[in-house]
Amino acid sequence: MRAAQLKAVLPRELLASVVVFLVALPLCMGIAIASGLPPAKGLITGIIGGLVVGWLAGSPLQVSGPAAGLAVLVFELVRQHGVDMLGPILLLAGFLQLVAGRLKLGCWFRVTAPAVVYGMLAGIGVLIVLSQVHVMLDAAPKPSGLDNLAALPAAVSQALPSFGWQAGLLGLGTIAVMWLWEKLRPQSLRFIPGALLGVGLATVTSLVMALQVKRVEVPANLAEAIDWLRPADLLNLADPTLLIAAFAVAFIASAETLLSAAAVDRMHSGQRSDFDRELSAQGIGNMLCGLLGALPMTGVIVRSSANVQAGATTRYSTIFHGLWLLAFVMLLSSVLQSIPVASLAGVLVYTGFKLVDLKAFRSLGRYGRLPMFTYAATALSIVFTDLLTGVLIGFGLTLAKLAWKASRLKVSLIDLRKEGEMELRLVGAATFLKVPALTRILASIPDGATVHVPLNNLSYIDHACLELLEEWGRANAAKGSKFLIESRGLKRRLEGRVRTNTGIGASG
Repeated sequence: MRAAQLKAVLPRELLASVVVFLVALPLCMGIAIASGLPPAKGLITGIIGGLVVGWLAGSPLQVSGPAAGLAVLVFELVRQHGVDMLGPILLLAGFLQLVAGRLKLGCWFRVTAPAVVYGMLAGIGVLIVLSQVHVMLDAAPKPSGLDNLAALPAAVSQALPSFGWQAGLLGLGTIAVMWLWEKLRPQSLRFIPGALLGVGLATVTSLVMALQVKRVEVPANLAEAIDWLRPADLLNLADPTLLIAAFAVAFIASAETLLSAAAVDRMHSGQRSDFDRELSAQGIGNMLCGLLGALPMTGVIVRSSANVQAGATTRYSTIFHGLWLLAFVMLLSSVLQSIPVASLAGVLVYTGFKLVDLKAFRSLGRYGRLPMFTYAATALSIVFTDLLTGVLIGFGLTLAKLAWKASRLKVSLIDLRKEGEMELRLVGAATFLKVPALTRILASIPDGATVHVPLNNLSYIDHACLELLEEWGRANAAKGSKFLIESRGLKRRLEGRVRTNTGIGASG
């Protein structure tokens, strides 16, 4: 960008970056807490997402940072493998993203069925709510969603005689402020994020009333929060479970990033996203997060939409927001240490509820009941098992639907007006799965009949079915039967070539 152009857009980019910074600050810390890690880890990811990924991104208006969609997966990985193994997992996941971007595979990460994506986000939202309700009461969350749900009555009863009820009120107050601000905020103040307003009011209230609640722990020196990757830990990646975890992080982060980038493109009329470049940039960002022991990152829609709505037109807004995060942590860490943890948990509870998008669920009904079932099955599987299992179940249902659609074939035997002539009508996809049914129909054809087989109503026919038809014609030619395969108008290339011999004909 030329100096004159930069000078013209710089004031608007600076203003937009401040808005994005105000949105990102509480979310970075809250997502880190939801992931079972110190808030500083989320801030480091936000800084890398702004300064590094913002500069390299293929989607210039998209903002990258820690995402609620990965909080559940990170929490589970840390619980199972420890904090030390998060770095190697992220390093490998980032490398996979970088390679995928270089191989121009970005478009393939967007083929995920919307029902699976929406169901995944809904399941994650439910898990975030169930876990962060405990954090709102200054208690520790449990390992799974069901455990959090079962332990909720005990957590509430324990909070009442202790100071946990004070934390709970701060969390509820933060949620109420965010909800009211979203409904009632004036147009002139739309740039002020509800999360920051809610956390700010909760912090002031807790300080004025001297409430005995847990507060954010942020080191005075950001370098203290960095846990450099140890080369010896890379040897543990030979463990198959860690390899699977890295692939899961890479896939989910990539899918969420590129879906977000596509959504951001619909919000503005400027430069379109280069999905392969964006994927490579995310890979570099996650590799850096792995080296520094921070949280994984994705492109995030909440901060990105705030960026567009604030008037950003270039990548400089995203870069500056990372700079503001770095400056705030280095110069005003004492302010962060005054924030109640329960207030950040309230932000995550509100975010979790927003992830359960019932409008998206109802909109899937336009495409039949199966997408709605896939949404619900994916979400419930994530809640009752784990994130990876739930996503795999969603993919399994999608593939099962495709297989069912691909194997549908309507076969009917129709008598024609001319004596002794019949038509074998095939509609749909003739695959090897339908060979038994087709065999039964062929067995009912009387000897000496002339059978017309038009293929123009088929979307596909494989070698197994075509060969079955040919073999039947050859086997029954001695009985006076004629088998005429009419392939004119067939839209798909046939597997195998129709051969003409005694009793078998091909037209078209």
